[in-house]
Amino acid sequence: MEKHNALVSEIATQVKKFHGSKTPFRIYHGSTLSTRPSTKTKSNTVDISSLSNILRVDTKNKTCLVEPNVPMDALVDATMAKGLLPPVVMELPNITVGGGFAGTSGESSSFRCGTFDCTIKSIEIVLGNGEVMTASASDPETRDVLFGSAGGCGTLGIVTCLELELREAGKYVELSYWRVNSTSEAVEKLKEAEKDTNVDYVEGILFSRASGAIMTGRLTDESTLGRKPQTFDKARDPWFYIHAEDVLKKIEDKKEPYKESIPTKDYLFRYDRGVFWSGTLAFKYFYFPFNALTRYLLDPFMRTRVVNHALHRSRLAEKAIIQDLGVPYDGAEEFVQFIDEKCGFWPLWLCPVKAPQALEKKCFWTGRKELGLPDVLLDIGVWGMGPDDQTEFIKLNREIENKVRELGGLKCLYARAYYTESEFWNIYDEAWYKSVRRKYNAEGLMNVWDKVKVDLRGVIEGEKHIEGTGEKRWTLWFGGRLGGVYGLLSAVKGMMFGGDLLLKRG
Repeated sequence: MEKHNALVSEIATQVKKFHGSKTPFRIYHGSTLSTRPSTKTKSNTVDISSLSNILRVDTKNKTCLVEPNVPMDALVDATMAKGLLPPVVMELPNITVGGGFAGTSGESSSFRCGTFDCTIKSIEIVLGNGEVMTASASDPETRDVLFGSAGGCGTLGIVTCLELELREAGKYVELSYWRVNSTSEAVEKLKEAEKDTNVDYVEGILFSRASGAIMTGRLTDESTLGRKPQTFDKARDPWFYIHAEDVLKKIEDKKEPYKESIPTKDYLFRYDRGVFWSGTLAFKYFYFPFNALTRYLLDPFMRTRVVNHALHRSRLAEKAIIQDLGVPYDGAEEFVQFIDEKCGFWPLWLCPVKAPQALEKKCFWTGRKELGLPDVLLDIGVWGMGPDDQTEFIKLNREIENKVRELGGLKCLYARAYYTESEFWNIYDEAWYKSVRRKYNAEGLMNVWDKVKVDLRGVIEGEKHIEGTGEKRWTLWFGGRLGGVYGLLSAVKGMMFGGDLLLKRG
């Protein structure tokens, strides 16, 4: 802990200087899966990228003490070596512990365990005045800063260490695939699976309004199905979503599910190759054929770390609709129909998420109490490229957000938000959030609204405008494929030589 404490002391000293000079500052982690553009420079940023170590795995108490920049794959390796596993593991291996806590992450175990932040027992945090404190979910005196930081996008302080719960691991996940033929059938199957106490993981993929797969998994120590376990991490392996669609053909006329054993780590990061199905967009963008051979040959470029690097460097994240949208079960069918008609995006991801209040916890992302969120939200992953016209792009995102609000749902704030300020604070608890910021001297940090917003000037008035991007530049960069080429070359450079993705000179 000596090295950790020394690093935290350096960070606290830097924060004190910013606080003393009343200089607003940002936090640099070294990586991100947010789709928001970076405005960090070396002169306005506290660099915490060195906080990337696992400090302790406590097998007796089933807890882990970890720094915020530890990625999921490293965390899984360290805990599985001790026979343990985080209750919620984000499906993309480069998502960090701190990112999952601050940005809201619901995964296939979230139907029971809630979002990743619900598994955090305590945090060490450097407050806006440089004071270092520990906040615990079980301590009434300090838990407000922990709950406010959960889903708060790093706007209450600098989290430097997190204590998270662990559970018993298994060597395999026995996965059952169930065929469904409509959104309503998918919802009923998800509800049924939630009640099964033998199930550890639940999710779904809709390939169309008339075809989908619901997957339920349970941890085991043996593969007992009499055939070789299915893997997803090798270049020759299928992408998971393609495999799931192929499995549907095997169970087209069967009421019983298709079952297979998957090594646990392969299951947890089954969407790494192809980044769910977003990797198909790269093939379309560059007019590459999309088949097993090209996926094999281009496998190094289709892993999450490389795709994410290219997405940010190319600025295609600004043109992509990448949203996780939670709606009540009774609004799911209407929302899927809406997305089909407005966007035509398929597949769609389905992930039931137990809300924090059902676990007797509070998080910023759940919004105002008056919203009356149900105990379970269905996270629907909507991912695809938006309209070429920048004004239409923003309007479509606003229509999606408005539909989610109309249905009584919420979106995850890792993505860009297209609300007006008044719309935003009609959803989230402004009074409570600002009181916590004042209490813990966080007002030198950018607030959550300023961090997630998109500049809507002109769009509301019918003009064409997007933050930092003129229309001609938008057309040249995105329409002319220059952005994608630049992003690809930058990703290759990053693979070979490394380098800062988000931190600019200044």
